[in-house]
Amino acid sequence: MTADIEIRNVSKQFGAMMVLDHLSLSIRAREFIVFLGPSGCGKSTLLRMIAGLEAVDSGEIAINNERIDHLPPGKRGIAMVFQSYALYPHMTVRDNMAFGLANIGVPGKVIEARINEAARILEMPHLLDRKPGQLSGGQRQRVAIGRAIVKEPKAFLFDEPLSNLDAALRTRTRIELAQLHQRLQSTMIFVTHDQVEAMTLADRIVVMNNRKIDQIGTPMEIYERPATKFVAGFVGAPAMNFVDATLDRSGENATARFADGVSVQTEIASSQLTDGNYTFGIRSEDVRIVAAGQGNADGVVDVLERLGERTLIYARLGDGQQIVGSDSGNSRVAVGDRIGLAFDGQKSHLFNETGRAWHAREA
Repeated sequence: MTADIEIRNVSKQFGAMMVLDHLSLSIRAREFIVFLGPSGCGKSTLLRMIAGLEAVDSGEIAINNERIDHLPPGKRGIAMVFQSYALYPHMTVRDNMAFGLANIGVPGKVIEARINEAARILEMPHLLDRKPGQLSGGQRQRVAIGRAIVKEPKAFLFDEPLSNLDAALRTRTRIELAQLHQRLQSTMIFVTHDQVEAMTLADRIVVMNNRKIDQIGTPMEIYERPATKFVAGFVGAPAMNFVDATLDRSGENATARFADGVSVQTEIASSQLTDGNYTFGIRSEDVRIVAAGQGNADGVVDVLERLGERTLIYARLGDGQQIVGSDSGNSRVAVGDRIGLAFDGQKSHLFNETGRAWHAREA
């Protein structure tokens, strides 16, 4: 089973505080959707409203064209995996997975078949007779996912399920989740504040901020053509460079001018833009390190981050603003060096005072 999920003009308020403000979203069957955003943006609340754990104040939620927002959680055909594993410590893995099915009267042979199939999918038949105390954190999370699988839901909801795992285990479990989606071909919604999880897992990312959706798109659409300054700064590590700029719109494409006299010829059509204050944005990989005097600007190196395949260079411009550029992994640049910074105008972005973005015209 799988599900199309429609969220139509949904709002949620806790007392005087508005948490979600007239939000709409369509999720296609078999999609892996990630709700991404900072703490307090409403992403977990939205997930809980789909699950039926929070009431909808206004608007509606439908699965396969049938409204479900009036139904109790158990009648929605949804399974949820939480940040905490919530396993019964005195029960075996097998009993933990069976418990919910037994409570609703599913026949024993059906339960056994579903458990064996979930264990096969998750590669954990050898764990079925162990208790949670005998399992690692990753194995416990796998059991929590197995408990969801045996319900044969229309959709899976994951509420920051990797947050309690260490870095290496998070990476491994992330890969397992991607493989699980490929095997099950089910609709999955995953909530996280971690943009690496979002970029590596999602078919589409829903970036949430301040009670609303800022952008919906594939990982690379979000990364390469962010709709707002918030999205540009939240997605990507390190964050996009931002510099206050004025625009020269006398040519076909706009030129961004910084306070210290630096200028960058963009590939953004002047006709798209209006007068006013703008922020120039560019990602670190689009700022090359060159000899002093050979780029758009000169800077003094403050910090180096050696990441193996590349080195991030944090350089201070003449007006005090910091720019992060990218050099080779074996870069010979040292702290205190004066370097040149060459900006790729084709990869530059402009943001107006409201945060709206403009990008180079697509080829």
